[in-house]
Amino acid sequence: MRAIFIGILGALFFSVTFILNHSMASSGGNWLFSASLRFIFMFPFLFIFIYIKKRHSHVLKHIKTHFLQWLLWSTLGFVFFYIPITFVSNYSPGWLISATWQLTIICGLLLAPFFYEYIQFDNQLVKVRERVSWRSVGTSSVMVFGVVLVQIPQVSTIEMKTFILSVLPLVIGAFSYPLGNRKMMELVDNKLTTIERIYGMTLITLPIWLVIFAIGVFSSGLPSPNQVLQSFLVAIFSGIIATTLFFYATNMVKHNQAKLAAVEATQATEIIFTLIGEMLFLGLPLPDPVSIAGIIIITLGIFIYSFMNGKIRENNSEI
Repeated sequence: MRAIFIGILGALFFSVTFILNHSMASSGGNWLFSASLRFIFMFPFLFIFIYIKKRHSHVLKHIKTHFLQWLLWSTLGFVFFYIPITFVSNYSPGWLISATWQLTIICGLLLAPFFYEYIQFDNQLVKVRERVSWRSVGTSSVMVFGVVLVQIPQVSTIEMKTFILSVLPLVIGAFSYPLGNRKMMELVDNKLTTIERIYGMTLITLPIWLVIFAIGVFSSGLPSPNQVLQSFLVAIFSGIIATTLFFYATNMVKHNQAKLAAVEATQATEIIFTLIGEMLFLGLPLPDPVSIAGIIIITLGIFIYSFMNGKIRENNSEI
């Protein structure tokens, strides 16, 4: 259960993203800055760490060898993951975005056919495509039902166009994040550590974030000091601490799709942390009863799902 516990701890720090993105959007901050500054601020901290460890050239060598793969999967795992989250902060509170984001659980399960495993057959290693675990999909559907309940009150109070802009980008991000993360784990295997992989992904997407920041400056001027500070906090707590914890947890179980999905499902606890944080720091009221019911169902679903998948053990150690 160790990987699941680390995943929940990562979710606690990830919740800072939803809370502060909502705070920045509410104060008129441009979402382009919220997206780009997180990774721009992450880069120097990661660079210093990698430089001290004298691993910079090693990471660069791996990137040069597999440049197109690094660019593709890093863009999916970072850019197409985080832009939707910051964009929808203009339309929804953080707890609602966090709840809807749990669609990544079932999205992660449906991505299994994109990956392969090697099995021993007639004294040879045979490459076999992964299959969707429909049992896990059935279990995770409980959480998806909770997401639907959370969204019901919103449908009745906002225009359909706004609702679509609040949900569709998150669906894109929910597929992109686990796909990019898993493909990068597959690419680097054990050649790079978790921190080195995060650094490499940040490095190769840095030009994209700088362009996004420049677009923000061109459209609305420089970001306010308050947005810069809050983006910096997101970079530290969510970008570095939470991402490292989550990537470390997924790396522990990367060769087992069911266990991997269980760790990814711990993100559901972000809802509770985000809701409490917004109520304490932003003064948001308690959601209506239907949304509360949805949050409870999602939370129960994560514990049931984690229990079912967490009982699977490695040959030599527990998860």
